[in-house]
Amino acid sequence: QVRLVESGGGSVQAGGSLRLSCTPSAYSISSACMGWFRQAPGAEREGVARIDHDGSTSVADSVKGRATFSKDNAKNTLYLQMDSLKPEDTGMYYCAAENPSFTSSRGWYCRHEYNDWGQGTQVTVSS
Repeated sequence: QVRLVESGGGSVQAGGSLRLSCTPSAYSISSACMGWFRQAPGAEREGVARIDHDGSTSVADSVKGRATFSKDNAKNTLYLQMDSLKPEDTGMYYCAAENPSFTSSRGWYCRHEYNDWGQGTQVTVSS
């Protein structure tokens, strides 16, 4: 059962933009820990950006200044706006999610271990 559905990928020229979407069926985007990852052919999967349950965000240096999160709570959909795309941004992009964990010492926090993954959306950037 697919619990995260991504969309929004496509083929663009360098300098273009795409807005990737992630709609989870088993999480609320307002309270879940969510991340975006990508994998280029022949390369290892790498983290692109993440947004925690408290709204704090982190983006990889490779996309810093070009990746922005937004949410549509009514649609329970998380968006990742990618601007000024480069050929090296090409890859399969995956959305992942987990519910925050709780300890008495830390309170609620994200482990960033992500229990659920989507099937991916392809991004291709041509020069």
